[in-house]
Amino acid sequence: MAEQTRAQQLTGDFAPKLADLTDDVLFGDVWKREGLSPRDRSLATVSALVMGGNTDQLVSHVRLALDNGVTVEELGEVMTHLAFYAGWPKALSAITVARRVIENTTAS
Repeated sequence: MAEQTRAQQLTGDFAPKLADLTDDVLFGDVWKREGLSPRDRSLATVSALVMGGNTDQLVSHVRLALDNGVTVEELGEVMTHLAFYAGWPKALSAITVARRVIENTTAS
């Protein structure tokens, strides 16, 4: 059996079509478009997730941002900047999540 994607792990048995759309459309098409680099898409996505207070999804997107060349310092700067636009609680929650992800990533 093939290894499941993250979308399949999260929603596959409950909402298999959402997993398919996530894999095929979002990551299979939108993320591969030429208009923005993967690094820039990661910065935009992390920013949108912070603005919305979506910390569950932030976990995987912080990892992806690091993989796409965003530095730890840049993530910190984005979240600091967003505190003025998204609000302090959202920024602090995002920083807590990002720190945990970064600590787990560097400990591996």
